[in-house]
Amino acid sequence: MNARRSDRYDRPITTTSTPPARTSSAPAPADADAEAPPNAAPGAPDADRIGSLRGASVQFDRRRVGQFVIGIVACTLVVLIAVFTVSGVHSNNQIDTLHEHGVPVTVTVTGCLGLLGGSGSNAAGYSCRGTYVLDGHRYAESLPGTSFHRPGARVPSLAVPGDPALVSPDSVIDAQHSSSGVFVLPAALTGLLVVLLAVIGWRHRAGRRGPHAAAAETR
Repeated sequence: MNARRSDRYDRPITTTSTPPARTSSAPAPADADAEAPPNAAPGAPDADRIGSLRGASVQFDRRRVGQFVIGIVACTLVVLIAVFTVSGVHSNNQIDTLHEHGVPVTVTVTGCLGLLGGSGSNAAGYSCRGTYVLDGHRYAESLPGTSFHRPGARVPSLAVPGDPALVSPDSVIDAQHSSSGVFVLPAALTGLLVVLLAVIGWRHRAGRRGPHAAAAETR
């Protein structure tokens, strides 16, 4: 009987089996470190996937702002001219009315208040009030001027019948006369307004000639 001789080896033979290939349709995860740019920090987000946030841009038109400021200045000058002109006309009318229609009255001073100057530390005069009788009626009004009168003092004045608020001491009304000097300031402001309007017109004409000149040069 022949015995079958088995093969013997000094070392055991290790057998390996190849794992089956993946049949899943899902893509393999990409290596973030391999696709990242060389200068990118580890874990930094991809710049291509981040949209830049931009705020709304502010457009500053100097020409329009300048026109707006000039318009405000022109409107202010018009208002000041009107106010000072009306005030001057009213002051002259009151002076003329007192001189022409004023009747003598005696004002009894009831009290005076001190007026402070611009700094608030210096006295600028006094504002006094008093009572007087005209046509059988008693009136209490303020006296023009800044002079001090003791309470109870009797001040000779002029008052206009039918307008009890229009009263003035003789010492004040005698030194006042209607004058064109009240229109000096409105006239100066009017001149400034005319110059401003002339500058606006000149710049407007220069701005209109600019595009026409550029179009003529390109022809």
